[in-house]
Amino acid sequence: MTGAAVSAARRRDVLDALRRGAVPAAGLDLLAVGLDRFERSVGEDLAAVASGGSVFKAVRGEYGSGKTFFTRWLAERAKRAGLATAEVQISENETPLHKLETVYRRLTERLATSTFPPSALRNVVDGWFYALEEDVLAADAAAGNDPATLEKAVGELFDRRLLDVGRTAPAFAAALRGYRSAIVAGDEATASALLAWLGGQPHVAASARRAAGVRGDLDHFGALGFLQGLLVVLRDSGYKGLLVVLDEVETLQRVRSDARDKALNSLRQLIDEVQGGRFPGLHIVITGTPAFYDGPQGVQRLAPLAQRLATDFSTDARFDNPRAVQLRLTGFTEASLIELGARVRGLFAGGASLEAAARIERLADDAYLAELAGAVAGRLGGKVGVAPRLFLKKLVADVLDRVDQHADFDPRRDYPLTLTTAEMTDLERNFAGRAAASATSATSAISADDIDLDL
Repeated sequence: MTGAAVSAARRRDVLDALRRGAVPAAGLDLLAVGLDRFERSVGEDLAAVASGGSVFKAVRGEYGSGKTFFTRWLAERAKRAGLATAEVQISENETPLHKLETVYRRLTERLATSTFPPSALRNVVDGWFYALEEDVLAADAAAGNDPATLEKAVGELFDRRLLDVGRTAPAFAAALRGYRSAIVAGDEATASALLAWLGGQPHVAASARRAAGVRGDLDHFGALGFLQGLLVVLRDSGYKGLLVVLDEVETLQRVRSDARDKALNSLRQLIDEVQGGRFPGLHIVITGTPAFYDGPQGVQRLAPLAQRLATDFSTDARFDNPRAVQLRLTGFTEASLIELGARVRGLFAGGASLEAAARIERLADDAYLAELAGAVAGRLGGKVGVAPRLFLKKLVADVLDRVDQHADFDPRRDYPLTLTTAEMTDLERNFAGRAAASATSATSAISADDIDLDL
Protein backbone atom coordinates (compact mmCIF):
# COMPACT_ATOMS: atom_id res chain seq x y z
CA MET A 1 0.00 0.00 0.00
CA THR A 2 1.47 3.35 -1.04
CA GLY A 3 1.55 6.35 1.24
CA ALA A 4 -1.04 8.12 -0.93
CA ALA A 5 -3.47 5.17 -0.62
CA VAL A 6 -3.55 5.35 3.18
CA SER A 7 -6.41 7.27 4.79
CA ALA A 8 -5.53 10.59 6.44
CA ALA A 9 -6.72 9.37 9.85
CA ARG A 10 -4.67 6.17 9.66
CA ARG A 11 -1.58 8.07 8.51
CA ARG A 12 -1.97 10.61 11.33
CA ASP A 13 -2.37 7.92 14.01
CA VAL A 14 0.75 6.06 12.88
CA LEU A 15 2.95 9.15 12.53
CA ASP A 16 1.75 10.65 15.83
CA ALA A 17 2.72 7.44 17.62
CA LEU A 18 6.17 7.44 15.99
CA ARG A 19 6.69 11.08 17.02
CA ARG A 20 6.10 10.02 20.61
CA GLY A 21 8.44 7.07 20.25
CA ALA A 22 5.58 4.61 20.70
CA VAL A 23 4.40 1.53 18.82
CA PRO A 24 1.27 2.58 16.87
CA ALA A 25 -1.96 1.07 18.14
CA ALA A 26 -2.98 0.25 14.56
CA GLY A 27 -1.56 0.38 11.05
CA LEU A 28 1.39 -1.87 11.85
CA ASP A 29 1.09 -3.53 8.44
CA LEU A 30 2.46 -0.24 7.04
CA LEU A 31 5.67 -0.74 9.04
CA ALA A 32 6.03 -4.53 8.93
CA VAL A 33 9.53 -4.92 7.51
CA GLY A 34 10.91 -8.46 7.47
CA LEU A 35 7.72 -10.18 8.61
CA ASP A 36 6.65 -11.43 5.18
CA ARG A 37 8.21 -14.83 5.94
CA PHE A 38 5.63 -15.31 8.72
CA GLU A 39 2.56 -14.22 6.77
CA ARG A 40 1.65 -17.64 5.36
CA SER A 41 1.98 -19.54 8.62
CA VAL A 42 0.21 -16.80 10.58
CA GLY A 43 -2.67 -16.95 8.12
CA GLU A 44 -2.84 -20.74 8.48
CA ASP A 45 -2.89 -20.50 12.29
CA LEU A 46 -5.65 -17.88 12.32
CA ALA A 47 -7.71 -19.95 9.88
CA ALA A 48 -7.30 -23.01 12.08
CA VAL A 49 -8.44 -21.11 15.16
CA ALA A 50 -11.39 -19.59 13.29
CA SER A 51 -12.54 -23.10 12.32
CA GLY A 52 -12.52 -24.28 15.95
CA GLY A 53 -8.92 -25.35 16.39
CA SER A 54 -6.40 -24.08 18.94
CA VAL A 55 -2.81 -22.93 18.53
CA PHE A 56 0.15 -22.32 20.85
CA LYS A 57 3.24 -20.40 19.69
CA ALA A 58 6.39 -19.23 21.45
CA VAL A 59 8.25 -16.19 20.07
CA ARG A 60 11.92 -15.77 20.94
CA GLY A 61 14.19 -12.80 20.41
CA GLU A 62 16.71 -10.62 22.19
CA TYR A 63 15.66 -7.29 23.68
CA GLY A 64 15.02 -4.91 20.79
CA SER A 65 14.36 -7.68 18.26
CA GLY A 66 10.75 -6.58 17.75
CA LYS A 67 8.76 -9.09 19.82
CA THR A 68 6.18 -6.53 20.92
CA PHE A 69 5.83 -5.21 17.38
CA PHE A 70 5.40 -8.76 16.05
CA THR A 71 2.67 -9.67 18.52
CA ARG A 72 0.76 -6.42 17.90
CA TRP A 73 1.07 -6.95 14.16
CA LEU A 74 -0.32 -10.44 14.73
CA ALA A 75 -3.15 -8.99 16.84
CA GLU A 76 -4.09 -6.62 14.02
CA ARG A 77 -4.31 -9.54 11.62
CA ALA A 78 -6.32 -11.53 14.16
CA LYS A 79 -8.86 -8.73 14.50
CA ARG A 80 -9.21 -8.53 10.73
CA ALA A 81 -9.83 -12.28 10.74
CA GLY A 82 -12.67 -11.83 13.22
CA LEU A 83 -10.91 -12.73 16.49
CA ALA A 84 -10.90 -10.87 19.77
CA THR A 85 -7.46 -10.17 21.28
CA ALA A 86 -5.82 -9.55 24.64
CA GLU A 87 -2.22 -8.62 25.45
CA VAL A 88 -1.07 -9.50 28.98
CA GLN A 89 2.26 -8.33 30.39
CA ILE A 90 3.68 -11.02 32.67
CA SER A 91 5.41 -9.57 35.73
CA GLU A 92 6.52 -10.82 39.12
CA ASN A 93 4.27 -8.52 41.15
CA GLU A 94 1.39 -7.46 38.90
CA THR A 95 0.70 -10.58 36.82
CA PRO A 96 2.61 -13.66 38.00
CA LEU A 97 2.16 -16.56 35.60
CA HIS A 98 1.73 -19.11 38.38
CA LYS A 99 -1.51 -17.37 39.38
CA LEU A 100 -3.77 -18.08 36.41
CA GLU A 101 -6.66 -16.26 38.08
CA THR A 102 -4.63 -13.05 37.83
CA VAL A 103 -3.69 -13.78 34.22
CA TYR A 104 -7.37 -14.32 33.40
CA ARG A 105 -8.29 -11.04 35.12
CA ARG A 106 -5.69 -9.12 33.10
CA LEU A 107 -6.96 -10.88 29.97
CA THR A 108 -10.50 -9.60 30.47
CA GLU A 109 -9.20 -6.11 31.32
CA ARG A 110 -7.27 -6.05 28.03
CA LEU A 111 -9.91 -7.78 25.91
CA ALA A 112 -10.36 -5.92 22.61
CA THR A 113 -12.08 -6.43 19.28
CA SER A 114 -11.96 -4.67 15.93
CA THR A 115 -14.90 -2.55 17.14
CA PHE A 116 -14.35 -2.15 20.89
CA PRO A 117 -11.16 -1.13 22.74
CA PRO A 118 -10.20 -2.64 26.11
CA SER A 119 -12.07 -3.65 28.09
CA ALA A 120 -14.61 -5.07 25.65
CA LEU A 121 -15.97 -7.65 28.10
CA ARG A 122 -19.33 -5.97 28.67
CA ASN A 123 -19.84 -5.34 24.96
CA VAL A 124 -19.08 -8.99 24.23
CA VAL A 125 -21.43 -10.31 26.93
CA ASP A 126 -24.25 -7.96 25.92
CA GLY A 127 -23.71 -8.96 22.29
CA TRP A 128 -23.95 -12.60 23.30
CA PHE A 129 -27.36 -12.17 24.93
CA TYR A 130 -28.52 -10.17 21.93
CA ALA A 131 -27.38 -13.02 19.65
CA LEU A 132 -29.32 -15.51 21.79
CA GLU A 133 -32.48 -13.42 21.39
CA GLU A 134 -31.95 -13.22 17.65
CA ASP A 135 -31.51 -17.01 17.43
CA VAL A 136 -34.70 -17.55 19.43
CA LEU A 137 -36.67 -15.17 17.21
CA ALA A 138 -35.24 -16.75 14.07
CA ALA A 139 -36.58 -20.11 15.25
CA ASP A 140 -39.91 -18.75 16.51
CA ALA A 141 -40.85 -15.20 15.54
CA ALA A 142 -43.98 -15.38 17.73
CA ALA A 143 -41.81 -15.59 20.86
CA GLY A 144 -41.15 -11.87 20.52
CA ASN A 145 -44.80 -11.07 21.18
CA ASP A 146 -44.54 -12.07 24.85
CA PRO A 147 -41.55 -10.89 26.94
CA ALA A 148 -41.96 -13.77 29.41
CA THR A 149 -41.99 -16.35 26.62
CA LEU A 150 -38.96 -14.74 25.00
CA GLU A 151 -37.03 -14.66 28.28
CA LYS A 152 -37.86 -18.33 28.96
CA ALA A 153 -36.71 -19.35 25.47
CA VAL A 154 -33.49 -17.34 25.82
CA GLY A 155 -32.84 -19.05 29.17
CA GLU A 156 -33.30 -22.50 27.64
CA LEU A 157 -30.96 -21.68 24.77
CA PHE A 158 -28.51 -20.20 27.29
CA ASP A 159 -28.46 -23.52 29.19
CA ARG A 160 -27.80 -25.52 26.01
CA ARG A 161 -24.97 -23.25 24.85
CA LEU A 162 -23.20 -23.37 28.22
CA LEU A 163 -23.86 -27.05 28.91
CA ASP A 164 -20.22 -28.15 28.52
CA VAL A 165 -18.87 -25.11 30.38
CA GLY A 166 -21.39 -25.59 33.15
CA ARG A 167 -19.89 -28.99 33.90
CA THR A 168 -16.42 -27.58 34.51
CA ALA A 169 -17.21 -23.99 35.57
CA PRO A 170 -20.80 -23.84 36.85
CA ALA A 171 -20.08 -20.54 38.60
CA PHE A 172 -19.38 -18.88 35.24
CA ALA A 173 -22.78 -19.91 33.90
CA ALA A 174 -24.50 -18.90 37.17
CA ALA A 175 -22.91 -15.44 37.11
CA LEU A 176 -23.96 -14.94 33.49
CA ARG A 177 -27.49 -15.91 34.38
CA GLY A 178 -27.45 -13.54 37.33
CA TYR A 179 -26.11 -10.74 35.12
CA ARG A 180 -28.95 -11.25 32.66
CA SER A 181 -31.55 -11.25 35.44
CA ALA A 182 -30.12 -8.02 36.90
CA ILE A 183 -30.21 -6.32 33.49
CA VAL A 184 -33.84 -7.37 32.92
CA ALA A 185 -34.73 -6.11 36.42
CA GLY A 186 -32.94 -2.81 35.81
CA ASP A 187 -30.48 -3.44 38.66
CA GLU A 188 -27.35 -1.88 37.16
CA ALA A 189 -25.27 -2.10 40.36
CA THR A 190 -25.73 -5.87 40.64
CA ALA A 191 -25.19 -6.35 36.92
CA SER A 192 -21.90 -4.41 36.99
CA ALA A 193 -20.72 -6.29 40.07
CA LEU A 194 -21.45 -9.67 38.49
CA LEU A 195 -19.73 -8.65 35.27
CA ALA A 196 -16.66 -7.72 37.32
CA TRP A 197 -16.81 -11.11 39.02
CA LEU A 198 -17.03 -12.80 35.59
CA GLY A 199 -13.89 -10.85 34.68
CA GLY A 200 -12.06 -12.35 37.66
CA GLN A 201 -12.09 -9.17 39.75
CA PRO A 202 -11.73 -9.83 43.51
CA HIS A 203 -13.70 -8.24 46.33
CA VAL A 204 -17.06 -8.13 44.53
CA ALA A 205 -19.97 -7.24 46.84
CA ALA A 206 -21.35 -10.27 48.64
CA SER A 207 -24.92 -9.14 47.92
CA ALA A 208 -24.29 -9.34 44.17
CA ARG A 209 -22.72 -12.77 44.47
CA ARG A 210 -25.65 -14.00 46.55
CA ALA A 211 -28.06 -12.75 43.89
CA ALA A 212 -26.40 -15.04 41.35
CA GLY A 213 -25.81 -17.89 43.75
CA VAL A 214 -22.01 -17.78 43.53
CA ARG A 215 -19.41 -17.59 46.29
CA GLY A 216 -15.85 -16.44 46.87
CA ASP A 217 -13.35 -15.20 44.32
CA LEU A 218 -11.93 -16.89 41.25
CA ASP A 219 -9.00 -19.21 42.01
CA HIS A 220 -6.15 -20.70 39.99
CA PHE A 221 -8.06 -23.82 39.02
CA GLY A 222 -11.29 -22.03 38.17
CA ALA A 223 -9.53 -19.65 35.78
CA LEU A 224 -9.24 -22.22 32.99
CA GLY A 225 -12.95 -23.02 33.28
CA PHE A 226 -13.78 -19.32 33.05
CA LEU A 227 -11.58 -19.08 29.95
CA GLN A 228 -13.65 -21.88 28.41
CA GLY A 229 -16.81 -19.95 29.17
CA LEU A 230 -15.42 -16.76 27.67
CA LEU A 231 -14.56 -18.61 24.46
CA VAL A 232 -18.14 -19.89 24.17
CA VAL A 233 -19.50 -16.38 24.68
CA LEU A 234 -17.11 -14.97 22.07
CA ARG A 235 -17.99 -17.64 19.52
CA ASP A 236 -21.73 -17.17 19.92
CA SER A 237 -21.31 -13.38 19.75
CA GLY A 238 -19.92 -13.70 16.25
CA TYR A 239 -16.18 -13.73 16.98
CA LYS A 240 -14.07 -16.46 15.41
CA GLY A 241 -11.87 -16.95 18.47
CA LEU A 242 -9.44 -15.27 20.87
CA LEU A 243 -5.76 -14.40 20.54
CA VAL A 244 -3.98 -14.08 23.90
CA VAL A 245 -0.44 -12.70 24.03
CA LEU A 246 1.54 -13.40 27.20
CA ASP A 247 4.38 -10.92 26.83
CA GLU A 248 7.77 -10.86 28.61
CA VAL A 249 7.49 -14.36 30.03
CA GLU A 250 11.26 -14.25 30.61
CA THR A 251 10.55 -12.31 33.83
CA LEU A 252 9.94 -15.76 35.38
CA GLN A 253 13.72 -16.10 35.63
CA ARG A 254 13.81 -13.39 38.30
CA VAL A 255 11.20 -14.76 40.71
CA ARG A 256 11.76 -17.08 43.66
CA SER A 257 12.51 -20.66 42.70
CA ASP A 258 9.25 -22.05 44.11
CA ALA A 259 7.14 -19.47 42.24
CA ARG A 260 9.21 -20.02 39.10
CA ASP A 261 8.61 -23.77 39.19
CA LYS A 262 4.86 -23.24 39.65
CA ALA A 263 4.81 -20.78 36.74
CA LEU A 264 6.69 -23.13 34.43
CA ASN A 265 4.32 -25.94 35.34
CA SER A 266 1.35 -23.63 34.66
CA LEU A 267 2.81 -22.92 31.24
CA ARG A 268 3.23 -26.64 30.59
CA GLN A 269 -0.35 -27.24 31.69
CA LEU A 270 -1.61 -24.47 29.42
CA ILE A 271 0.21 -25.94 26.41
CA ASP A 272 -1.25 -29.38 27.11
CA GLU A 273 -4.77 -28.02 27.52
CA VAL A 274 -4.53 -26.02 24.29
CA GLN A 275 -3.06 -28.88 22.28
CA GLY A 276 -5.51 -31.30 23.89
CA GLY A 277 -8.46 -29.40 22.42
CA ARG A 278 -9.95 -28.04 25.64
CA PHE A 279 -10.02 -24.49 24.25
CA PRO A 280 -11.44 -24.44 20.71
CA GLY A 281 -10.90 -21.03 19.18
CA LEU A 282 -7.93 -20.06 21.37
CA HIS A 283 -4.59 -18.87 20.01
CA ILE A 284 -1.92 -18.32 22.70
CA VAL A 285 1.40 -16.63 21.99
CA ILE A 286 4.17 -16.20 24.56
CA THR A 287 7.28 -14.06 24.11
CA GLY A 288 10.67 -14.42 25.74
CA THR A 289 14.41 -14.03 25.28
CA PRO A 290 16.64 -16.89 24.10
CA ALA A 291 18.00 -17.12 27.66
CA PHE A 292 14.50 -17.96 28.89
CA TYR A 293 14.09 -20.79 26.40
CA ASP A 294 17.65 -22.14 26.59
CA GLY A 295 18.99 -21.16 30.02
CA PRO A 296 18.92 -23.11 33.29
CA GLN A 297 16.53 -20.69 35.01
CA GLY A 298 13.87 -20.86 32.30
CA VAL A 299 12.19 -23.51 30.19
CA GLN A 300 15.06 -25.98 30.59
CA ARG A 301 14.34 -26.13 34.31
CA LEU A 302 11.23 -28.21 33.59
CA ALA A 303 12.04 -31.09 31.24
CA PRO A 304 8.44 -31.74 30.04
CA LEU A 305 8.08 -28.06 29.11
CA ALA A 306 11.45 -28.00 27.34
CA GLN A 307 10.41 -31.05 25.34
CA ARG A 308 7.16 -29.39 24.23
CA LEU A 309 8.90 -26.20 23.10
CA ALA A 310 12.01 -27.81 21.57
CA THR A 311 12.84 -26.29 18.17
CA ASP A 312 16.03 -26.60 16.12
CA PHE A 313 17.68 -23.22 15.54
CA SER A 314 21.10 -24.57 14.56
CA THR A 315 20.62 -23.72 10.88
CA ASP A 316 20.76 -20.33 9.18
CA ALA A 317 17.85 -18.15 10.31
CA ARG A 318 16.81 -17.79 6.67
CA PHE A 319 15.68 -21.40 6.77
CA ASP A 320 13.67 -21.29 10.00
CA ASN A 321 10.33 -23.06 9.96
CA PRO A 322 7.52 -20.56 10.75
CA ARG A 323 5.18 -23.49 11.42
CA ALA A 324 7.30 -24.69 14.35
CA VAL A 325 6.13 -24.14 17.92
CA GLN A 326 8.95 -21.61 18.45
CA LEU A 327 9.53 -18.63 16.16
CA ARG A 328 12.84 -16.77 16.07
CA LEU A 329 13.01 -13.01 15.53
CA THR A 330 16.44 -11.89 14.41
CA GLY A 331 15.93 -8.15 14.80
CA PHE A 332 16.84 -5.30 12.48
CA THR A 333 19.84 -5.01 10.21
CA GLU A 334 21.08 -1.75 8.70
CA ALA A 335 19.34 -2.64 5.44
CA SER A 336 15.98 -3.38 7.09
CA LEU A 337 16.22 -0.20 9.19
CA ILE A 338 16.72 1.84 6.01
CA GLU A 339 13.78 0.02 4.39
CA LEU A 340 11.64 0.88 7.42
CA GLY A 341 12.70 4.51 7.18
CA ALA A 342 11.77 4.55 3.48
CA ARG A 343 8.30 3.23 4.31
CA VAL A 344 7.77 5.95 6.90
CA ARG A 345 9.11 8.58 4.46
CA GLY A 346 6.61 7.40 1.84
CA LEU A 347 3.78 7.40 4.38
CA PHE A 348 4.65 10.96 5.46
CA ALA A 349 5.06 12.23 1.90
CA GLY A 350 1.68 10.76 0.95
CA GLY A 351 -0.03 13.32 3.19
CA ALA A 352 2.15 16.32 2.31
CA SER A 353 1.74 18.88 -0.46
CA LEU A 354 3.34 18.09 -3.81
CA GLU A 355 6.08 20.64 -3.16
CA ALA A 356 6.84 19.33 0.34
CA ALA A 357 6.68 15.72 -0.83
CA ALA A 358 9.30 16.46 -3.48
CA ARG A 359 11.56 18.08 -0.84
CA ILE A 360 11.11 15.08 1.45
CA GLU A 361 12.07 12.60 -1.26
CA ARG A 362 15.11 14.70 -2.20
CA LEU A 363 16.45 15.70 1.23
CA ALA A 364 15.58 12.50 3.13
CA ASP A 365 16.71 10.11 0.41
CA ASP A 366 17.99 6.60 1.12
CA ALA A 367 21.54 7.86 1.57
CA TYR A 368 20.40 10.24 4.32
CA LEU A 369 18.31 7.49 5.94
CA ALA A 370 21.45 5.36 6.05
CA GLU A 371 23.38 8.23 7.68
CA LEU A 372 20.69 8.83 10.30
CA ALA A 373 20.29 5.12 11.04
CA GLY A 374 24.04 4.73 11.43
CA ALA A 375 24.27 7.75 13.71
CA VAL A 376 21.45 6.56 16.00
CA ALA A 377 22.84 3.03 16.14
CA GLY A 378 26.31 4.43 16.81
CA ARG A 379 25.06 6.30 19.88
CA LEU A 380 23.68 2.96 21.10
CA GLY A 381 26.97 1.15 20.75
CA GLY A 382 26.29 -0.06 17.23
CA LYS A 383 23.27 -2.11 18.36
CA VAL A 384 21.07 -1.75 15.28
CA GLY A 385 18.39 -3.97 16.79
CA VAL A 386 17.82 -1.47 19.59
CA ALA A 387 17.73 1.56 17.27
CA PRO A 388 14.32 1.44 15.46
CA ARG A 389 12.25 3.32 18.06
CA LEU A 390 14.62 6.27 18.41
CA PHE A 391 15.46 6.23 14.70
CA LEU A 392 11.79 6.59 13.73
CA LYS A 393 11.14 9.19 16.43
CA LYS A 394 14.02 11.34 15.16
CA LEU A 395 13.13 10.76 11.53
CA VAL A 396 9.52 11.90 11.92
CA ALA A 397 9.73 14.59 14.62
CA ASP A 398 13.13 16.11 13.92
CA VAL A 399 13.59 15.59 10.17
CA LEU A 400 10.41 15.00 8.15
CA ASP A 401 8.27 17.47 10.11
CA ARG A 402 10.88 20.18 9.64
CA VAL A 403 11.39 19.46 5.95
CA ASP A 404 7.62 19.62 5.52
CA GLN A 405 7.22 22.93 7.37
CA HIS A 406 10.42 24.82 6.44
CA ALA A 407 11.32 25.15 2.78
CA ASP A 408 14.94 26.07 3.56
CA PHE A 409 15.59 23.26 6.07
CA ASP A 410 18.27 20.76 5.02
CA PRO A 411 18.77 17.95 7.56
CA ARG A 412 22.37 17.35 6.51
CA ARG A 413 23.24 20.96 7.19
CA ASP A 414 20.77 22.04 9.87
CA TYR A 415 20.19 18.98 12.02
CA PRO A 416 22.94 17.56 14.21
CA LEU A 417 21.54 14.41 15.82
CA THR A 418 20.70 14.86 19.49
CA LEU A 419 19.91 12.00 21.87
CA THR A 420 19.25 12.59 25.56
CA THR A 421 18.89 9.98 28.28
CA ALA A 422 15.50 11.48 29.18
CA GLU A 423 13.99 10.23 25.92
CA MET A 424 15.50 6.75 26.16
CA THR A 425 14.10 3.57 27.60
CA ASP A 426 16.12 1.75 30.25
CA LEU A 427 17.44 -0.65 27.62
CA GLU A 428 18.49 2.16 25.26
CA ARG A 429 20.05 4.07 28.14
CA ASN A 430 22.03 0.99 29.08
CA PHE A 431 23.49 0.57 25.59
CA ALA A 432 24.15 4.30 25.27
CA GLY A 433 25.98 4.25 28.60
CA ARG A 434 28.15 1.34 27.51
CA ALA A 435 28.99 3.13 24.26
CA ALA A 436 29.92 6.32 26.13
CA ALA A 437 32.01 4.37 28.64
CA SER A 438 33.79 2.56 25.83
CA ALA A 439 34.58 5.86 24.10
CA THR A 440 35.89 7.35 27.35
CA SER A 441 38.02 4.29 27.96
CA ALA A 442 39.48 4.50 24.47
CA THR A 443 40.33 8.18 24.99
CA SER A 444 41.95 7.60 28.37
CA ALA A 445 44.06 4.80 26.92
CA ILE A 446 46.15 7.33 24.94
CA SER A 447 49.55 7.70 26.56
CA ALA A 448 51.73 10.79 26.79
CA ASP A 449 54.05 9.37 24.14
CA ASP A 450 51.13 9.42 21.65
CA ILE A 451 50.83 13.23 21.83
CA ASP A 452 52.92 15.40 19.53
CA LEU A 453 54.05 18.68 21.07
CA ASP A 454 55.13 21.61 18.91
CA LEU A 455 58.12 22.97 20.88
